[in-house]
Amino acid sequence: MFRKEFVNILTSTGVVTLKELRPLLNKNQAGEISEFEILKLERFDEMKFGQICSQKFKVPFIDLKNAKVTKETISALPKSAIIKYRLVPIQKTQSKLTLATFDPSVLTFTTSLAEQLKKPVEVILTTISAFKKIFESAEESVEDLIATVHEVKENAAVENDLKEDEIGDDVITYVNRILAEAFVKKVSDIHVEPYEKIFRIRFRVDGSLVEVARPSKAMQAPIISRLKILAKLDISEKRKPQDGRIKLSVGGKPIDYRVSSLPTLFGEKVVLRLLDQSNLQLDMTKLGFEKEQIERFQEGIYKPYGMCLVTGPTGSGKTTTLYSALADLNKPDTNISTAEDPVEFNLQGINQVNVRKEVGLTFAAALKSFLRQDPDIIMVGEIRDYEVGEIAIEAALTGHMVLSTLHTNDAPSTVTRLLNMGIEPFLVVAALNVVVAQRLCRKICMDCREQVKVSITELTAAGFAESTAQRIKAFKGKGCNKCNHTGYKGRVAIYEVLTVTPGVREGILKNVSSDELKMIAIKEGMKTLRMCALTKVAQGLTTLEEAVSNSAADDILQQKKKAS
Repeated sequence: MFRKEFVNILTSTGVVTLKELRPLLNKNQAGEISEFEILKLERFDEMKFGQICSQKFKVPFIDLKNAKVTKETISALPKSAIIKYRLVPIQKTQSKLTLATFDPSVLTFTTSLAEQLKKPVEVILTTISAFKKIFESAEESVEDLIATVHEVKENAAVENDLKEDEIGDDVITYVNRILAEAFVKKVSDIHVEPYEKIFRIRFRVDGSLVEVARPSKAMQAPIISRLKILAKLDISEKRKPQDGRIKLSVGGKPIDYRVSSLPTLFGEKVVLRLLDQSNLQLDMTKLGFEKEQIERFQEGIYKPYGMCLVTGPTGSGKTTTLYSALADLNKPDTNISTAEDPVEFNLQGINQVNVRKEVGLTFAAALKSFLRQDPDIIMVGEIRDYEVGEIAIEAALTGHMVLSTLHTNDAPSTVTRLLNMGIEPFLVVAALNVVVAQRLCRKICMDCREQVKVSITELTAAGFAESTAQRIKAFKGKGCNKCNHTGYKGRVAIYEVLTVTPGVREGILKNVSSDELKMIAIKEGMKTLRMCALTKVAQGLTTLEEAVSNSAADDILQQKKKAS
């Protein structure tokens, strides 16, 4: 948050006026260093500000934008202390600790900080952007974050029979610990699972479930009740599934949790999906598409009308791909409407509708309403049946761009699925622009990556040409503290982009099988999921095992090629 002393320094130096600062002063959230917002001001010159402060306060000024600071050095101060003092460690020796700041008003803290650290400290001034870069590489600990977890209150409150003060501080702290730990480990889902004799909590990290805790059975009911209260669910109802949403601030960052409760044999299972707006990647060029693939995809979505489909299993990143496409298409002169179940992220300038079956607001009903709202672009969360498919095709053929998803194994199977729903081949050919199939492969941890020997036989069996297999360097993660000894950290997307070329169009009209359609598409330039995955292996981003398991649909194709 903005410090009063820092605001006084800013305005007294003349680099910015109070009038310019006023819109930023109310935007801060607990724990955030909102001074970073100053960088958005057109007139603010951070180099000039730093040099003025250096002369005024007699402190050295160095622009650290290219400085290499190790995580070990930064960890000399917890992130909570960096936020509190506006001081980040940049050099550590046995005799002293060197700290950098952009805020001269914090120089008064150095004496007490030196006493706490039991080591002399030296302070230098740097630019706000350089401080921001180093600050963002500081790692947050679970202990630092527990105290920062708090509910973001909504206008509409739901009353529950069990009040928060009846649950107990120990349960509230325990739930906060789980939520903070999930945030630190970049977890996608939290599973709270009751069984006959045990009660366990698992995290889904990089696509794999890992058990992290086994609270006592006595904690089962209070923990589940606490989660249901946060999600505004009816805690007295334990016989039927419920869906809700939790809005929290963790470490100053707004985080949404999509919550689902399900009655099981030994109690309610609760699953929370983390929706972190700050991690949403809306830059299409950074999703993992190869150059030719992104050109084909952009060509499809930038046509004035037609249908673009994204396909893959749950958790394969379809929503991110669709949102990045919408962000690319979102212009002031474009009317975009979406029907989602549920809306995962709020996108500025886009009309988003949450599907609610209980009141009759289905995908089909939303689509029909959109067509009366003068839309340019429509996004429907999923084409699940003939009714939705028929309306989407009709919209695509009447001058609208339609984006949606399907659950199929690969891009050619999407065409087969539409035909099986009862949509005529000539309508599919007329409406369809492009189909994107995708998966997420676990990335090798770069902190413990090492080269491994993989036989040419294994490489060629996976799909590498023999000449290429002889040159390939394969890698694997050894396992370290950074990746929880899994050898993997993060995920990378692989894609298959099918465009409706003349050959593909002819295949659809002839109602050929999905395998035959895939062979036609490959001849006309399509890279399959397996081809894309093997490229990631060759780049040292993922392992051969990950590449093969995430493109298993192409194994039959490999066998057919060998047989022919």
